[in-house]
Amino acid sequence: MYDWANSAYITIFGAVIGAFFTGTIMPDDRYWGLSGEALFSILVGIGSILLMLAMPVLGAMADFAEAKKRYLRSFMMLGAAFVLVTPFVPDGQVPLFLLITLIGQFGFVAANVFYDGFLPEIATDETIDKVSSKGFALGYLGGGLYLIFALALIMFSSDEAGATLTESLAARIGIFGSGIWWIGFSVFSLSRLPEDGPATAEQMSLRDYIAIGFGRTVSTTRKLRGFPQLLLFVVAFIVYNSGTGTVIAVSGPYAEDTLNLELETIALAFLIVQFIAFFGALMFGAIAGRTGPKRAVMMTLVIWTGLAVMAFFLPKGSAAGFLVLAAIVGFVLGGVQALSRSLYGTMIPEEASAEFFGFFSVFSKLSGIGPLVFGAISALTGSGRAAILSVAGFFLVGLALLARVDIDEARASRERWSFEGARTEAD
Repeated sequence: MYDWANSAYITIFGAVIGAFFTGTIMPDDRYWGLSGEALFSILVGIGSILLMLAMPVLGAMADFAEAKKRYLRSFMMLGAAFVLVTPFVPDGQVPLFLLITLIGQFGFVAANVFYDGFLPEIATDETIDKVSSKGFALGYLGGGLYLIFALALIMFSSDEAGATLTESLAARIGIFGSGIWWIGFSVFSLSRLPEDGPATAEQMSLRDYIAIGFGRTVSTTRKLRGFPQLLLFVVAFIVYNSGTGTVIAVSGPYAEDTLNLELETIALAFLIVQFIAFFGALMFGAIAGRTGPKRAVMMTLVIWTGLAVMAFFLPKGSAAGFLVLAAIVGFVLGGVQALSRSLYGTMIPEEASAEFFGFFSVFSKLSGIGPLVFGAISALTGSGRAAILSVAGFFLVGLALLARVDIDEARASRERWSFEGARTEAD
């Protein structure tokens, strides 16, 4: 149920918060010489890089501390509290809004690290996939239902003189409500999770967790040298995931700032993505069964490249065109996310799956490079269109790298890991 609890916030983050920042918080077209979409994309990029640095430490805390529930509750409250504060930021207070948004995002991701750590405790090897999938499904459903509520508020708002519910107020209520939803349903979820273990006299310090976390990351990175095909896939994933992460992060600001679309249209587009992504994942799962997962992922990357080019040429005010793009994004988003993770899972040693998936989770945060590049190009050129076109480069480079990955060789190399690992343990 925690997936259901936090889904409202992360959905509103993409659908409303970015566009609200560019359309309401930004005092003019420029702040610090940068457009709203450039500032917001830079914020997302910096946040992702900071989270990548924090992930090893948080992972170590989740694995070795007997206080996962307490840490989950603490970081959830941190994130939700700053979400509740967000709607009260006055117009024009750009630095304050960006800082509050950054802390809210950190709380969300940090809480998820400890939440994920409960999965092996509440599920068996036979049920873990089912439990995890059910959680994701509830998340999509909960986020979609809350977005319908927020969209209804925005649709019934008016900026005419004397209107009680303005669009700005509707957006603020929607953001505030996502924080209430997060806290409210988290209370129920936390009450059902296992209690923390007994406190011990010898508690590890933050320095210990830092040493363990980064030590494990460095160790896994070194081990990857013996698996060149797996390493190549990881690099390819980092590159094309930077593209998908950029599209998700900047779609709202780009639509509001460059395309001059209404918040109502932007929220509706994200609602379309929310529901179509579920079916897209299922459809590309079926395609992968016929063509293989690598070819299926490559197919999505070709479509992603086309989407970036189409967004570049999309005329201002083209709401219908933007909604069509949103439908296609939903279709390929579910596919590329699901298949990339499952493809990676077939190439890693089964005996060290937790270690390699932890590594995968850390370096997936390098997708923040994409929003940083978008923001830099937007700032240098003064054009969001030039920046969105650059996103196609991530998909093309990722596609070229993925095409060079020998899946059969990567899977065969797992036997070498098993032999070497067994020998090491025997020694």
